[in-house]
Amino acid sequence: MTDLLSNLGLGFAVALSLQNVALCFLGCLVGTLIGVLPGVGPIATIAMLLPITFGLDPVGALIMLAGIYYGAQYGGSTTAILVNIPGEATSVVTTLDGHQMARQGRGGIALGTAAIASFFAGTVATVLIAALGAPLTRLALIFGPAEYFALMVMGLAFAVVLAHGSVLKAVAMILVGILLSSVGTDLETGQERMTFGFAFLTDGVDFSVLAMGLFGIAEILRNLDQSETRDVVRAQIGRLLPGVAELKQATPATLRGTAIGAILGILPGNGAVLGPFASYTIEKKIARDPSRFGRGAIEGVAGPESANNAGAQTAFIPLLTLGIPPNAVMALMVGAMTIHGIVPGPGVMTKNPNLFWGMIASMWIGNLMLLVINLPLVGLWVRLLKVPYRLMFPAILMFCSVGIYSIGSQPTDVMLIGVFGLMGYLLIKFGFEPAPLLLGFVLGKLMEEYLRRSLTLSRGDLMIFLERPISAVLFVIAFAIIAAALLPSMRKSRDEVFTEA
Repeated sequence: MTDLLSNLGLGFAVALSLQNVALCFLGCLVGTLIGVLPGVGPIATIAMLLPITFGLDPVGALIMLAGIYYGAQYGGSTTAILVNIPGEATSVVTTLDGHQMARQGRGGIALGTAAIASFFAGTVATVLIAALGAPLTRLALIFGPAEYFALMVMGLAFAVVLAHGSVLKAVAMILVGILLSSVGTDLETGQERMTFGFAFLTDGVDFSVLAMGLFGIAEILRNLDQSETRDVVRAQIGRLLPGVAELKQATPATLRGTAIGAILGILPGNGAVLGPFASYTIEKKIARDPSRFGRGAIEGVAGPESANNAGAQTAFIPLLTLGIPPNAVMALMVGAMTIHGIVPGPGVMTKNPNLFWGMIASMWIGNLMLLVINLPLVGLWVRLLKVPYRLMFPAILMFCSVGIYSIGSQPTDVMLIGVFGLMGYLLIKFGFEPAPLLLGFVLGKLMEEYLRRSLTLSRGDLMIFLERPISAVLFVIAFAIIAAALLPSMRKSRDEVFTEA
């Protein structure tokens, strides 16, 4: 306990520096903004802002990017409640009761409940990260190359199960990502692989180029392809703070949602997305009058919003302790850490304690900032919702092009984000999800490295993965997950969840 308090003291000392507080506020503000404006999303925004982080120190850069991620979770609820459009995929469930509350003139109470539930869940999740950080890091230190390879295979198996669409398409996306990660020069042999004679591919596909193309440019194309419809609430927003009776209704749902979201957020493969759905389902099942749900039940806002934000923050646990990104946003965080010369994994806590504990402390500060940003500025967010997309997208496109060119001053990079953007757009049109591709790309390089190390230790004997108990258990779990996903009953339940989303 003493060590935990001293570590948190170090974290707050780092996070409360003037520069880091400013970067945390900027990240939370930008995150809220892109959460409020549907059609961009945190993945695209973080991909676009990666070039800016080159001029920042690693701690400040990651604090800002983390603020964008959990800030977007807050902002997504504003759009879901007032416009009936989920700003984020995780805000889908909030539209069901939140928008109905807004139509009844209780929009302010819905927004206030969402903000308070999110703040509570974020605070609990931050404490959980701090408490589990050290034990998980000690556990990770006993992992060898074989265990890490098996852990990454298990993470990709979870990504397959939790991806939208068919299992086969998700597997295909992961394999494409792993293939793209192998483009370039082999570090051991010096041989070029899959460069097709192009000099600009000698160093491989740049992470920023792939992420910005697949998510930034593709998102613009996808949104231009859709007709713009917004059901902005005309009724008065009303008071923002819920009363005592409303808090009594919302509190049990908030507590349950926080627990559900925190647990699912740790799961690799984007388990945090399931948190709001699971919370809403449970609240509806245990309610005395389930018919209230979908007609403005406050529990239908408090539960999913707390699950949403708890999951968004506990997703940092596998990233910071094991170096395994559980979702596409965390994959971008791995990219940002790599850009700054930081190797994600258990070594972060021991080699970069300022980064580890500074990020944890900044999450609590960020949650407090988001409470201040969201409630008093709700009028501003309502006005921003009326900005037409056609005015936003040219600016975003220009920002992407300038940003990617500023990294390496290579005209080919600007061309490649266009190619990957078109590729991402076509993938979405044909029912493929790009997020598993990015996970495969990030984990592909690490998997190759750990596979080679394992085979070097065993002199080429593949049995090393089954002879080591932890590795064998992780492989069994991975294959069991894939087998379960292929069962007809499991496939049906996956389809039902994503159809509802």
